[in-house]
Amino acid sequence: MSTESADTIGRGTKTSKTSKDHRKPTAEALKGAIQLGIGYAVGNLSSKPDRDVLMQDFSMVETVFLPSEGSNLTPAHHYPDFRLKTYAPLAFRYFRELFGIKPDDYLYSICKEPLIELSNPGASSSWFYLTSDDEFIIKTVQHKEAEFLQKLLPGYYMNLNQNPRTLLPKFYGLYCIQCGGVTVRVVVMNNVLPRAMKMHFKYDLKGSSYKRRASRKERVKDSPTFKDLDFQEMHQDGLYFDSDTYNALMKTLQRDCRVLESFKIMDYSLLLGIHVLNRKPLSRGNRLDSRRGQKVLYSTALESIQGTVKDPEPVADDDTFGGIPAKHKDENLLIFLGIIDILQSYRFIKKVEHSWKALVHDGDTVSVHRPGFYADRFLKFMGTTVFKKLHPIRGASSRRKRSSLHAGKSASQEFLSIQKEKKEEKKAQSMDNLDGNFYSSSKHPDLLPKSALTGSIQIDGECTENSEDRRDSSSTLALDDPLPSLSRSQSDSDLDVYLPHTDSPRRPSWS
Repeated sequence: MSTESADTIGRGTKTSKTSKDHRKPTAEALKGAIQLGIGYAVGNLSSKPDRDVLMQDFSMVETVFLPSEGSNLTPAHHYPDFRLKTYAPLAFRYFRELFGIKPDDYLYSICKEPLIELSNPGASSSWFYLTSDDEFIIKTVQHKEAEFLQKLLPGYYMNLNQNPRTLLPKFYGLYCIQCGGVTVRVVVMNNVLPRAMKMHFKYDLKGSSYKRRASRKERVKDSPTFKDLDFQEMHQDGLYFDSDTYNALMKTLQRDCRVLESFKIMDYSLLLGIHVLNRKPLSRGNRLDSRRGQKVLYSTALESIQGTVKDPEPVADDDTFGGIPAKHKDENLLIFLGIIDILQSYRFIKKVEHSWKALVHDGDTVSVHRPGFYADRFLKFMGTTVFKKLHPIRGASSRRKRSSLHAGKSASQEFLSIQKEKKEEKKAQSMDNLDGNFYSSSKHPDLLPKSALTGSIQIDGECTENSEDRRDSSSTLALDDPLPSLSRSQSDSDLDVYLPHTDSPRRPSWS
């Protein structure tokens, strides 16, 4: 086994000239070589002691040759001879440990049964393989993508330490297989869409509109992957989440997009799978025995978003498979999602591509754009068109607020009306007292009785807290209530001095 630096990562990517005795390996042979190579690399790494990850670990490459007849270090196999390169083995071992993946579980998932080949709806020529237990995706990558991923590893390491709950791809290993003159680079990642859960709709969303519609060839597939314009037609109302889930989802997307922007990454997508619960569920017999005893932490959609949402513990027979509950019209949904294709940096070739597309179309609608603009457009599309907050109907809380407000108003009005009635009753009583005392008084008609004075003083005293009521009370006594008729037994002289006689028109004399 030899160790190289990262500078040699891209060498030998082109198909080399082979002798007449060597033929290109079949797809089955390549899959077998990939499984055998990963199994050997992980097993060999287990003999090395654990230690902290150092900066040089991110740039290390280990190379070993595996002949079909075997050697002192390698097992015999029935595939063509091949060479295996393992990139940053110690760093990726740390990533697997961070997500709770034990070496035995990793080997069991990848090597126990043949890999399942998946179709690729994207424009790239990548191949996709799925492990039989639904845990891992093995994707072939180009030389530039593998080189970019290795340069990305130090920042990726820092981000995962700060935030293991993320919708970004979780990379568990990067390998290169050179077999029969063919070079294949593969990266092992988390699986976003569980195969045991039927996806009634699948979308690859970028937030752009230029040529963002599934092709006719894609639409005729059994499980097609649609794009942005298709989503706006098929789910034009968007997907609704409760407030806490929406906030947690958007917070995770915002953080992930800022990380990608800091790495100058663009042209990534959100892979979105929608399972409709209202439709006929999968029967127990048709369900796959997948994700049993879930091996990977933070691997489900619900675990990957962060916030105040309390994530359930992984359950071996969980019918939701970690999907996020959502609604669309009257349908109850489970949402599965993750950010994919993050190995596209805004290099010179991408700048040229954007400039060329901008000449023939609106530059802001094409998928290739500078990272900052791409992230903002991506987040705006996801937060306003795709994902929406489910506002509760004005229910109990708002009704309680309104009822308490009305109750407060009615109580205050009732209190004021009671006080007003009491004041009016006291005023009426004082007037009655005045009437009775004036009619019964025969000696001093010009003086108010003491009871009337007391009543008047009491009324004025009670109204000192309200100057307006005090003015009303005074005007009532002075103007509104006419003086009562005086007793006819009073003398004319007394009347002449104090008040004019009610029956005589003459003026009083002052002599």
